Amino acid sequence: MKITRLYVYPIKALRGIELKRADLGAQGIRHDRRFMLFRVLENGDLKKMQLSEVPECALFEQEIAGDESIVVRFHRPASSPRPADRVPQTPLSVPLYPETEGLETVEIDLHGSSARVYRMGDEYSSWFSACFGYEVVFVYIGDGRRPVLGSTLPPQPAPQQRGWLSGVTSYLTGTSQQDSTWLTFTDVAPLMVTTEASLRNVRARISDSPEAVDMYKFRPNIVIDGEDEWAEDFWAELTVNGGDRLLLTANCLRCTSLNVDYDTGRPAAGEVGTVLKKLMKDRRVDKGHKWSPVFGRYAFLADERGFEVSVGDAVDVTGRLKERTTWDWPGL
Repeated sequence: MKITRLYVYPIKALRGIELKRADLGAQGIRHDRRFMLFRVLENGDLKKMQLSEVPECALFEQEIAGDESIVVRFHRPASSPRPADRVPQTPLSVPLYPETEGLETVEIDLHGSSARVYRMGDEYSSWFSACFGYEVVFVYIGDGRRPVLGSTLPPQPAPQQRGWLSGVTSYLTGTSQQDSTWLTFTDVAPLMVTTEASLRNVRARISDSPEAVDMYKFRPNIVIDGEDEWAEDFWAELTVNGGDRLLLTANCLRCTSLNVDYDTGRPAAGEVGTVLKKLMKDRRVDKGHKWSPVFGRYAFLADERGFEVSVGDAVDVTGRLKERTTWDWPGL
């Protein structure tokens, strides 16, 4: 097997960026989902903005410029009811490493996992508000740490498996895998893995423009080819280039984001807008969440040491499950 695609999403819910290589760490691909948008409700509460509920997020393109900033462009569709002169005509530049001193903090909740994060300020929030047509807040994870809930967190190896030096260091410093394994604005795990074979299965269900159902709609980080469709349901461990390991701990349950047309920022017309429904037929295979179809697996690094991956890297399945995992993230 081999890696065929890599994606990163610096600002959650906006269009992803396809990469040729990526640095992986305990919190996933470098720069992944460090920023997020929240809608300001009438009572002042903040509501998370995700593609499934706010399909207009698909109209925003982002790119990383020189490891210094994220450049965001808004693509106003011709069918938009908002006049062109009411939306920003110039791109927004967001620093990849914002200076947090002096920024206001706010407590946010994402899938029951909360963190105190930084409001980036009016310059950024106002730009996005003008694009959406209502007030939003743009936030940065900074040193905020969202806890992993349920059994999504991979089991911590026993001291003898980690080695005596690692065990002594953890004892003296009071650190553990739980201390280093936390989330940014990724949903429930640092990484998501999907396969080309399963995408081909989905496309075969679409007679009208199957090529419009591309992998980017499934919003993975790492895409792999080389095994049969849906084989990933039973993957427990992957080894990259014979050494670095990923632990796959939970299924990715799918939502209406699969149906979004990225050109219009609305549910797609025709069969392309029924992808979720078509998967409902035979992909509701997780006993813990029987109403949602599965496509892909969530993953963690096997240890804290990061590593680099590239398109074309060899991947082996070094751990398989006898049965599919069962979803148990509380409240989701």
